[in-house]
Amino acid sequence: MGSCAFFLVKRLSGAVRHGECLRQSLLRLYSSVRSAPRKTLLSSILPLGNPSVSLLPELDGWAKSRKTIVAGELQDLVKHLRNRNRHKQALEVSEWMKHREICRFTPGDHAIQLDLIGQVRGLVPAELYFNSLDQEHKTQKAYGALLNCYVREGLIEESLLHMKKMKELGFASTALPYNNIMCLYANAGQLEKVPLVLAEMKKNGILPDNFSYRLCINSYGSRSRIAEMEEALEEMDCQPQIVVDWNTYAVVAHNYIKAGLPEKAAAVLKKSEEKMDRRSHLCYSHLISLYGALKSKAEMRRLWELQGQMGLKQLNRDYTTMLGELVRLGELEEAEDLLKRWESSGNMVDFRVPNVVLAGLCKRGYVEKGEAMLDRFAREGKAPLPSSWGILARAFADKGEMVKAHHYMEKALCGYEPDKGWKPSPSLIFSVLQWLGDEANNPKDVEKFVELLKPVMPEIGLFRARMRAGNRADGYLESLKTDGIEVNESTREILRISNVDSDR
Repeated sequence: MGSCAFFLVKRLSGAVRHGECLRQSLLRLYSSVRSAPRKTLLSSILPLGNPSVSLLPELDGWAKSRKTIVAGELQDLVKHLRNRNRHKQALEVSEWMKHREICRFTPGDHAIQLDLIGQVRGLVPAELYFNSLDQEHKTQKAYGALLNCYVREGLIEESLLHMKKMKELGFASTALPYNNIMCLYANAGQLEKVPLVLAEMKKNGILPDNFSYRLCINSYGSRSRIAEMEEALEEMDCQPQIVVDWNTYAVVAHNYIKAGLPEKAAAVLKKSEEKMDRRSHLCYSHLISLYGALKSKAEMRRLWELQGQMGLKQLNRDYTTMLGELVRLGELEEAEDLLKRWESSGNMVDFRVPNVVLAGLCKRGYVEKGEAMLDRFAREGKAPLPSSWGILARAFADKGEMVKAHHYMEKALCGYEPDKGWKPSPSLIFSVLQWLGDEANNPKDVEKFVELLKPVMPEIGLFRARMRAGNRADGYLESLKTDGIEVNESTREILRISNVDSDR
């Protein structure tokens, strides 16, 4: 009986434990259902991907729905928008915070707003904002932000004068302002001055950071001073406060490739891969492009597969990089196969991806194949970009098939939107206009094409009338100025081409 009782007690205690586990599981289940992730301001706004969209309605609605507004949420939002180059929206949030007096602006908040004003509205408004600050807010951060504005504009004299003032005030105590001056010289093509700034830093007791050395290394590499580049890398590696990162090794590899030293480049790329963040899309894309420059298709493919093995879903920009390198190396069949993988990947349809393959096909004479590819996309309801049709128009014009060039140019112009990155080349416009005037012999076609061109260059009607009258383009610019019409660069280029053509 004792053993039976013991067995019964054991069974009962097991059942109790099982019941308790079940109860805890149900509690976790129901609590997880009840505590769904709270919708934050960040999660509401970041999906609004169009950087030109105003965030004020979203901000006002968010403020109305809350009893208290946490300044930290807004500051995080500004940070994330800046990181995504959505500067106009970041400035909008920053100014909304200040206008609503959500919190007392710190010197850091003022510095961020100053830098954003410089990026969005230009230097003069940034200077006005700086001058309007109370003395307590004209800190190292504010001075640094204004220096950043001068450097961004490429103003050497103003940047150096401002840097001098920062030194006098004791505000040049970190690597950041020196890095800005090195960027200034690098962007101005005065690469020989970059190492001098690094030397000044060390003389003044300022510890260089990774970016400081990377700028110096690149200044040597860009001038084919390979020995000095290697010395700078070795010195960097010896600094106790610095760990040489993947990007620095990638910069060195790039300069080895330019110098015609593929073996050294390949060795350094291995070091770069060892240091890279294996969860970063940027690292894979950058290294794939460098291996592409080395014509190392095997390494490109290996990294592409490794990215997938790491559980990283390839993004559109990853496909664009890989396709671009395959096309550049003449691997068109492999590029077409990869494009099919992109189509079935579930990624958002972005025609900048197939445009890479389309341009490669057209460049190598497979224009009809590219045409068939675009037609298939269109039949499937995936509308090509104006730039896609423009690539076809250019390719057919180069082949002398002006009927198709005209057709695809019209399709491109029908979808044209200002400030979307694509504009037809002036030489292509003139080729089609000349063909319409000389051979098409259909005034309605001419009028239709001119109407389509007007959003691109409104002055095209006057130009066409002058050319129809048999006049050269000489003096046409003056007639436009007389009529108060602004002349853009596309028109100037067309006029240049038309003058050359009429002189033949």
